[in-house]
Amino acid sequence: MQRATKEAGKRPLRPGVYVHVVQHCVANRPPNPGRYRMLFETTPGRRRLFRNGDNYDPAREGAKIVPAREDVPTEYSELLDWYRGWGQDDVEQRIKNDPLLALYGDGKDLWADEKADDYVRRLREGWE
Repeated sequence: MQRATKEAGKRPLRPGVYVHVVQHCVANRPPNPGRYRMLFETTPGRRRLFRNGDNYDPAREGAKIVPAREDVPTEYSELLDWYRGWGQDDVEQRIKNDPLLALYGDGKDLWADEKADDYVRRLREGWE
């Protein structure tokens, strides 16, 4: 809403903008009635653009993710091109390039030759 207000400048926002930002366009909220998947709620009150791989309410399956180019003012049309690259990129590639997710599986060989119960028992040796 802050960004929409800033972009509008002195022009008043259309009355439906707020309800779209908090409900109709939020992919991970139940549709009521809008089913768009344009935004993603990261924490209560915080939203970002929806991107491929984000969780969403199943009732929003197949709903619009990107506005039609003709519905966007021409000065923002390049943002649609940017979003198509950012929001719809390959999820597997994004996971592969994530430094934290790249750690998945590291250390699995640490206990490969020892059962979990034996490991815990060994750690607890000497405890009173």
